[in-house]
Amino acid sequence: MIEKLGLAVLGRIDPERAHGLALMALRAGLVPLPGPVGTPRLATQIAGLELPNPVGLAAGFDKNAVAVAALSRAGFGFLEVGAATPRPQPGNPRPRLFRLPEDGAVINRFGFNNEGAEAISARLAAVRRSVPVGLNLGANKDSPDRAADFARVLRIAGPHVDFATVNVSSPNTEKLRDLQGRAALAALLAGVMEARAELARPIPVFLKIAPDLSPDELADVAEVARTARVHAVIATNTTLSRTGLRSAQAHQAGGLSGTPLFEHSTRVLAQLSQMLGDDLPLIGVGGIGSAEDAYHKIRAGASAVQLYTALAREGLSLVPRIARGLDALLARDGFSNVAQAVGTGRADWL
Repeated sequence: MIEKLGLAVLGRIDPERAHGLALMALRAGLVPLPGPVGTPRLATQIAGLELPNPVGLAAGFDKNAVAVAALSRAGFGFLEVGAATPRPQPGNPRPRLFRLPEDGAVINRFGFNNEGAEAISARLAAVRRSVPVGLNLGANKDSPDRAADFARVLRIAGPHVDFATVNVSSPNTEKLRDLQGRAALAALLAGVMEARAELARPIPVFLKIAPDLSPDELADVAEVARTARVHAVIATNTTLSRTGLRSAQAHQAGGLSGTPLFEHSTRVLAQLSQMLGDDLPLIGVGGIGSAEDAYHKIRAGASAVQLYTALAREGLSLVPRIARGLDALLARDGFSNVAQAVGTGRADWL
C-alpha cells in the first residue's frame, strides 16, 4: 500500500526528479526491502560469479553508486551501476527522460551523466554489499580517444567491482555505437582486456550490445566477442525504433525501453544465442515486467536477466515477485536449476 502511494506521488512529478527522490528514499531506509531472495533452483553461476538468483538490476538506475547497500537488499541477484566515464560530465540538456504510459515505456537521452569514475569508485570501495556488483563503463562525450576511456575507467574502478560492462550501445552519445563495428570493437576490447590483465584481481568483462544491429552486424559482434574472450554479452540496450507507439512523447529523441522493446530484444538474444552456442553466456535485458517475461528470456538463451524500466511502474516489490515467480515456473516445467532451462525455447524466437 505504501509503495503504491509512493509510486502514485512520484508519477505526478518530473520523471528525472522522481527518480532522484526514489534514490534518496532508498538511501534513507524509507523503502521496505525483502533481503536476499534465493532457492537452490534459482542459484546461478555466470562468468564465475555466484548469484542467489538470476534477476539483476540494469545499469542506469543507480548511475553514481549512491544506493548500492540498499539495492543489494532489494532481492536482486546482482547489480550493475553506472555508466561511469573517466571524467565527470553533466550529460545532455534537460528534459531528457520521458514517460510513455500508454506504451509501458520510457525514452531517455541522458548522455552518460555521472560524477566520474573516481567518485563512483570511492563509493564502491566503501560500501558493503551482499550480491555481486558490476560497473558499466562509458566514454566522455568530448574525449579524443573514446575507446581508451573504457580501459581508463576499468583501471580506476576494477579493484572495487565484481564485473565490468563495456557499453558501446547507448544511443545517446553521438557516434558511440560506431564502436560496435568489427574493427573498432576488436581494438576497444583488446585495450579493455589489457587493462583487466593489469588488475590484481582480474574480473569478468561483459559486452552490452544494441538491439538495432543487422544480422550481419550481430554476427560480427558475436565473432569479436568470442575472439576477445569477453565473459558474457548483455542483450540489449535501448532501441531507436518507434514502431507502434501511441504515447504523446513517442517523438522524443533517445533510447526507448520498456514493454515495446521486449519482443525485439528477445529475438536478438535468441539469434545471438544461436550464433554463440555454449561459447559465451548471455544476459537478457529489455521489457521485462513479470516472471513470465524473465522466463522467456532465459528460455531464449539468457543465463540471467536485468530489469530497470518496469521498476518505475511497479516499484522494487517487483524484484522478489519475479524471482519467486521464476522459481515456480522452473519447478512447473521440471527444471531443477536455471541453467537447465537456458535456450530451451530459443526456436520460438528465431
